[in-house]
Amino acid sequence: MKKKLIGCFALICLFWVKVSAQETFKVMFYNLLNYPLEDAVPNREDDLEFILSDYQPDLFLVCELNNVTGANNVLNITRSAISSNYEMATYVSNTSDDTTGDQNDLQNQLYYDSTKFILEEELIVPTDLRDFNVYKLKVNTVDQATNPIELYVIVCHLKASSGTQNQLRRFNMVVELDDYLSTLPSDTNVLLGGDLNLYTASEPAFQLLLQDTNNITFADPVNRVGSWSNNPNFVDVFTQSTRTQNGLGGTTGGFDDRFDFILTSENMLGSTNINYEPGSYQVYGNNGLSACYNSAINSTACAIDGSEFSFAVRDALHNFSDHLPVTLNLEIDDSLLGLDEFGLENNMQLEASIIDSELKLMHVSNALFNEAYKITDIYGKVVKAGVLNSNSFQNIDCSSLVNGIYIISFKENSVNPLKFIVAD
Repeated sequence: MKKKLIGCFALICLFWVKVSAQETFKVMFYNLLNYPLEDAVPNREDDLEFILSDYQPDLFLVCELNNVTGANNVLNITRSAISSNYEMATYVSNTSDDTTGDQNDLQNQLYYDSTKFILEEELIVPTDLRDFNVYKLKVNTVDQATNPIELYVIVCHLKASSGTQNQLRRFNMVVELDDYLSTLPSDTNVLLGGDLNLYTASEPAFQLLLQDTNNITFADPVNRVGSWSNNPNFVDVFTQSTRTQNGLGGTTGGFDDRFDFILTSENMLGSTNINYEPGSYQVYGNNGLSACYNSAINSTACAIDGSEFSFAVRDALHNFSDHLPVTLNLEIDDSLLGLDEFGLENNMQLEASIIDSELKLMHVSNALFNEAYKITDIYGKVVKAGVLNSNSFQNIDCSSLVNGIYIISFKENSVNPLKFIVAD
């Protein structure tokens, strides 16, 4: 009877650990500068790999992707730089009509960690110039069948250049998006990443996105609304131009505009099941220095001792694109489905999650043969360590462990830790 009571108590504790778990996801939006057709800078793929290796996004949103070859190249780079579990949405060329002579080979795309997100639906919202590409994602949580966490990710590229006519075209594009968003439930979680080409928050396109009478109202998570263009007071959110040198492709002129954004639906600021992490919005590579105004991002004016972004990072950004990426974090109060439960190549399982003296591992992948493991308590203290053997079914002696909750983890980082309970 005592053993059963302890087991029940441990189960309650494990349930508490699971429901109180929090996961954070890193999001990046990046204008790829006519990739891969723009070739003024040789081997700039190496710069993109460096950038992604450093930031490690879970969701990677891009625009100015030219063709399917480039899309596949970027996928391979994400797999090399971030995780072999990365996938991309279906590549589609721009479907919107373009009769004004502008380029029609600037596509949007979504790349994502398939162990963390499930792509459920892909939609296109056409305009008179470029598509809004809409992706419905579900977070790969343990209880996704009964309590799904869903997120709509929209990637876009509004009309460029200043002037009343271009402002009107940006506005008309957003009208089309707003019409689509009016068909969704008003509490839908929506993330919008794009090169919006906005010079000021007073532009009609931006005002429509933030209009509080919309079915889906967007918010600027960093709360830096104002007249951005050529205004050093907003240098911390500037994204363009990274360059002052001609001949590299893209725009020169130095750091003076906020064109790139990630916006969230208002409910994601703290009242839904997936939220913006306060204070996480950042322009990657931007050290926020007023001296950087009108300078190249890799210049000495754009960093001081103690600055977050090093010369190596800023130089890679300078070489790859005339834009800087925008990043933020999203949070959920839930647990992700482990790789072992997700059915990937390594589908190792515990024979039982409540044990008395022996932990039994089933279906151990040969990738983990002779792999080091450690067992920690819920406070992170290592209580046992060892090395697996070369069998698909393995037993680990836990007779020395006192009753409680433990976690077994492995040096190989493609394997999620597993929880178990000792109740002898």
